[in-house]
Amino acid sequence: MTRTVYYTATSLDGFIADADNSLSWLLSRQVDQEGPMGFSTFEKSLGAMVMGATSYRWIRENGGPDPWSYTQPAWVLTHRELEPFPGADIRFAAPATPEELRALHAEMVAAAGDLDLWVVGGGPVAAQLAEAGLLDEVVVAIAPVTLGGGAPLLPARVELVTREVAQNGEFTCVRYDVAR
Repeated sequence: MTRTVYYTATSLDGFIADADNSLSWLLSRQVDQEGPMGFSTFEKSLGAMVMGATSYRWIRENGGPDPWSYTQPAWVLTHRELEPFPGADIRFAAPATPEELRALHAEMVAAAGDLDLWVVGGGPVAAQLAEAGLLDEVVVAIAPVTLGGGAPLLPARVELVTREVAQNGEFTCVRYDVAR
């Protein structure tokens, strides 16, 4: 069964990017991609992905020589005109109502097949899905740093149930189920 999973990293004070939309505080830290809750293991469970315009633009601007390495279909929730990556299966959508979001989510889940749907980010996309009752799981790697401001992890009230806690490099990783 496909689960909709918000998998991300955060500062101790709950920000996924600093006030300048930088991830330098995150990318300079040590983590074992094959370790507990590491990305390499998580990536194998993915059938589709969804993100907002800010995350998509960050990937375009900071992704290096091969910025789009994903083979899964991806949706970008945006009202802006954005340039797609050549050859990538990227769909741009702007659901205006919870009903439209639910219909779009059903399309994403169908595309994921028996694998999971990754909520790449950011927090507002995860919040919209949670508020619509569509978010199943939150997996967060907490870095030992405070940023004092920036892009919030999850700007909505969401009740969670702790399922797993692990240490991976400098990060404390926590897997939560969304309480229903």
